[in-house]
Amino acid sequence: MEKKLHILDIIALVLVVIGGLNWGLVGLFKFDLVDAILGDIAVLARVVYVLVGVAALYTAVRSPKLAHMVPPERPHPAV
Repeated sequence: MEKKLHILDIIALVLVVIGGLNWGLVGLFKFDLVDAILGDIAVLARVVYVLVGVAALYTAVRSPKLAHMVPPERPHPAV
C-alpha cells in the first residue's frame, strides 16, 4: 500500500484547490483571480484553466487511492 503522495498528486491537489478558490471568488464576488493575476494574457489564462481541469480529472480518478493512504504512525505523547 502506498504511504506517501507522489509529486503529481501534490501538484494536482494544489491546482484543484486554486481552481476551487477561484470559483468561490467568482461566485461570491464576481472576482476572477486568474484573470486579475494574468490580465491581458488570455492564452496563459486558458492554459491555467485547462491545467486546473486536468488536475480535477486526475484527482477524481486517483482519489480512491489517495483516500486509502495511511499516514505514518506517531507515538502518542504521554499524558
